[in-house]
Amino acid sequence: MASITVKNIPDDLYERLKKVAGTHHRSINSEVINCLEVVLKPRTLSVQERLSRIRSIREKADQKGLDRDEIAGAIKAGRA
Repeated sequence: MASITVKNIPDDLYERLKKVAGTHHRSINSEVINCLEVVLKPRTLSVQERLSRIRSIREKADQKGLDRDEIAGAIKAGRA
């Protein structure tokens, strides 16, 4: 397994990392690895998870609802 050394970490960033690591009951090294995994590893969603998220977004969007005149007005306003 590879190793890296991170130099010149700003003090405030290090303190935040240390606090989050403590919250998650991890070492600072383990927290750094977790942060890198979250950012760099693509997370695949199952079809059901993706559909669930889409339905949730649609429900929120449908709460207000827009009619054709409102949509046309918004388009015109954006072009002005």
